[in-house]
Amino acid sequence: MKQPSIKYLFEPRGVAVIGASRNKNKIGYKLVQNIVSGKFNGRIYPVNPKGGRILGLKIYKTVNEIEGIIDLACIAIPAEFVFDAVKECAKKGVKFLVVITSGFSEIGNIKEEHEIVSFAREHGMRVLGPNIFGIYSRNSMLNATFGQKDINPGNVAIITQSGALGIAMMGRTKTENIGLSAMVSVGNKSDIDESDLLEYLVSNRETRVVMIYIEGVKNGERFVRVMKESTKKKPVVVIKAGKSKRGAMAAASHTGSLAGADEIFSDIMKQCGVMRAETVNQAFDWCKFLAASPLPKGENTVIITNGGGIGVMAADACEKYNVTLYDDFEVMRKIFADSVPSFGSVKNPIDITGQATAAEYERALDVALHNKKIHSIICLGCETAVLNSDELSTTIDNFVNKNKGKKPFIFSFIGGPSFQKVIDGLKHEGIPVFSNVDDAISCFGAMYADYKNKKLKTTLSNYLGPEELGMNLNRIKKIINSVKRDNRAFFMSHEAQELMRAACIDVPKLYIATSMKEAAEYAEKIGYPVVLKVVSKDIIHKSDVGGVILSLGNKNEVLDAYEVIVHNCKRNMPNAKIEGIEISEMISSGSEVILGARRDNSFGPIVMFGLGGVYVEVMKDVAFRAFPLRKREAWDMIKETKTYRLLLGVRGENRKDIKSVVYTLLKLGIIVKTFKEISDIEINPLKVFDKGDYKKGEGVNAVDVRILLSNPVRG
Repeated sequence: MKQPSIKYLFEPRGVAVIGASRNKNKIGYKLVQNIVSGKFNGRIYPVNPKGGRILGLKIYKTVNEIEGIIDLACIAIPAEFVFDAVKECAKKGVKFLVVITSGFSEIGNIKEEHEIVSFAREHGMRVLGPNIFGIYSRNSMLNATFGQKDINPGNVAIITQSGALGIAMMGRTKTENIGLSAMVSVGNKSDIDESDLLEYLVSNRETRVVMIYIEGVKNGERFVRVMKESTKKKPVVVIKAGKSKRGAMAAASHTGSLAGADEIFSDIMKQCGVMRAETVNQAFDWCKFLAASPLPKGENTVIITNGGGIGVMAADACEKYNVTLYDDFEVMRKIFADSVPSFGSVKNPIDITGQATAAEYERALDVALHNKKIHSIICLGCETAVLNSDELSTTIDNFVNKNKGKKPFIFSFIGGPSFQKVIDGLKHEGIPVFSNVDDAISCFGAMYADYKNKKLKTTLSNYLGPEELGMNLNRIKKIINSVKRDNRAFFMSHEAQELMRAACIDVPKLYIATSMKEAAEYAEKIGYPVVLKVVSKDIIHKSDVGGVILSLGNKNEVLDAYEVIVHNCKRNMPNAKIEGIEISEMISSGSEVILGARRDNSFGPIVMFGLGGVYVEVMKDVAFRAFPLRKREAWDMIKETKTYRLLLGVRGENRKDIKSVVYTLLKLGIIVKTFKEISDIEINPLKVFDKGDYKKGEGVNAVDVRILLSNPVRG
């Protein structure tokens, strides 16, 4: 059945509260009270079998008694009665169900939750929850929550997976003087999730920034698509719980969602243009700043300060948060020549010295505001005997009035009670001022991350397809089917090599010998040095049983190695069937990197790049991205790692063929996305050479390839 527009969740014409109660200590009372006191602009229908009146409203005994339109029904009754209420709502034609009630998948009652959602969907209804505190929407003045009664309307939308934390955050918005455009609790995310809500919120005029508290991602592929689209339009700030192993376990038990690996989540959020906050405080700081500040017109930032120490702290923070300080000294000297004393500094940070009064601050701020080469302003100050706090407050107010949204700015001051009073007063006016420099500049970091993301989105090229990359998908499919027919979960090395060739990725020359004579002949044909490896469907970890010998330089060494490998394998795994010995070219030149692609439980196809070889587990110099991936995004992913600098060439080495690495990474992603049977591909090491033709699969060589199937079945 056709599903209703998400608009009616936020802008319902009529709201029923099933479980409305006259007992002031019950959630059913709080819901009705908040809807009434919030001045909801639609009709309110309390429902309780006992009937009566509540807060001047008639209580209906059943939903079917109600004559008006019900777009949204809040359900706050014991879990065992929820399904019956859902059935009543279906008969009435309700569009959205806000299930406040807990006691479902978060405690293991998955079946009941699934039945409710399936029934609702079949009858054209959507479900928010269960296990939530409700929803607030500025557009309809709807406060259908059991949180605080008086919510400041504004431009920040919050989505939260935690009910208790969400209620606390509602209270915090009041303390921080943050106005909300929406506040939605998603709880178990049985149906409606962050992706559904974002599609509405980013198109909502009242919303300028979206903040999300999340514990786990269920439909990761859709989540990534929606996030990428959302951040083109509005900044999105995320707080993710479940970083540690214990935290991830707690998240799973709390909401019924599994938290993915934190490194993967963090990298994919970066890919989507999402700003990830470390704490709730930081998230609120960013949201408040982003909701009020204009986007900069460029990246040239200046720091104006009366103290060298605080200026250096700010410069360090700018580097930490990727804020670019304008460093054209001659231009800066001309701009600030009349604003800085001779013993000050016009080199960014601009030091107007400890003798600066509010008047000196005003002059420096004015010239920075009116110069087109300066795009954003950081103003700092330490309390001194000559800097009057009241005069400074007036100066800042004057500056804000002159600015009128032209340039982003932020203030940070350190001092005693009089300065703190100024900070508190300015904050109350909505002016971005902090007592901590790092907190202030982290807001600029968030702003510039959003600016760079929007700028990047306009320059990205299209995705490359398998045809453009020279891949033979039909051949790859046949190879996969061959392995499946053998009912194996892993590819043998020659099969993995065959798949790489079909994907237009270079691999070492390889033959399989069934005798010592053949081994010697193949080694001569390949050219020394060579590598010998056992070929057996029963032996996955060849090195563990002595089934691999490297760097064989002549015929005698090959013959000896053949005998040793056979002996080792028969001794260590006597029941293993040895089908032959692989004779492979040994690739000695080139830098070693690791490339991988896998099907992640949360995000679907993802790719990985990092430092290759035996130290990958120790160094953990890796980056992840969700797939599909554009060429530019793959480049950026590689640049994040320390390995990138090695590929650029160190100590006189030539630059490596990074372009071929990018194309190989894209090919692995296409394989895992196209063929759902494959759960993992790993190339370690991928040898990267100085040059090659990426269109022919040259420039790199997949020395060791590991491919796993998720569910092998006989074909």
